[in-house]
Amino acid sequence: MEGRSLVEVVREKGVTDPRLLAAVAATAREGFVPPPYAAGAGLDEPIPIGHGQPTTQPSLVVEMIDALRLSGGETVLEIGTGYGYQTALLARLARLVYSVERYADLADHARANLSAAGVTNVEVVVGDGTEGLPDHAPFDAIIVSAAASRVPDPLAEQLAEGGRLVMPITTAVADMVTLYGKQGGRLVRRRSLLPANFVRLVGAYA
Repeated sequence: MEGRSLVEVVREKGVTDPRLLAAVAATAREGFVPPPYAAGAGLDEPIPIGHGQPTTQPSLVVEMIDALRLSGGETVLEIGTGYGYQTALLARLARLVYSVERYADLADHARANLSAAGVTNVEVVVGDGTEGLPDHAPFDAIIVSAAASRVPDPLAEQLAEGGRLVMPITTAVADMVTLYGKQGGRLVRRRSLLPANFVRLVGAYA
């Protein structure tokens, strides 16, 4: 991947949304990884961030965000902040982003990284992502960066009617990134996006 920009990489994956491509171009990934790994931040590869957690490779992040079809006015819930790269992309595409991170030190890194990048429409919360954030619900879109066998009930409940949710669902072969919608008060599976490998979702409703 060396020598090719991340914009070129994600465009080759089929991403055509000009707002999303512009967000990738404007968000320097090296500002959202541990400093020793900054030199490799332009590669389409995961990077370790501690606690056995990786940052997801950028093309997968972008493909998941693309499925949310954000138009700019949404309130988004992100589960799994990490170092804040996906959060920063979401912030450029939505009105407001709430992000839940399990580890307090990662949340601190993400807040610092987002602040350094001039991102102001994000609130990073330390907590159990499977519980969502009921005080701020409903959410127009929800994105989950860890895999489980099903969508946690609180997240399904907190998705707004007509909203979209993207999450990797554990199968016997791989974690299948899956798009859901909310229709008639129920979560409805729309389509499978792509197979991948994610860390396990941990929490009371995992």
